[in-house]
Amino acid sequence: MPPEAQEKIEELQDLQETAQQVAQQKEQSQTVLNDSKTALDALDDVDEDATMYREIGEILVETDYESAREDLEETVDSLEVRVEQLKKQEERVQEQFESLQEELQQLLQGGAGGGGPMGPGGPGAGGA
Repeated sequence: MPPEAQEKIEELQDLQETAQQVAQQKEQSQTVLNDSKTALDALDDVDEDATMYREIGEILVETDYESAREDLEETVDSLEVRVEQLKKQEERVQEQFESLQEELQQLLQGGAGGGGPMGPGGPGAGGA
């Protein structure tokens, strides 16, 4: 196997790992986003004078309705942006993966050496 092909295979493996990490981050962010939206919707059914608590680490701290709503809205907004960024990153990684896969196939089908994606010709195929 040509050294170039081996390099492309290693790059493909790296990209596959990156794609898995991005997908996992996106899934986690989407889960937190869904939970935050559910909590925000639940606030609509809560009396604004009700005693509310917010979880901070291992303890609950009393908070007021307006602070809770603002915090949840900010969380939802930032998570929506995060999920969208991760979707775009996932698409870019997928495009890179497919492009690299094509390059590897051309390398393996066309043999070693050559002018890359220049098509037929290969080494010693003319010139000035």
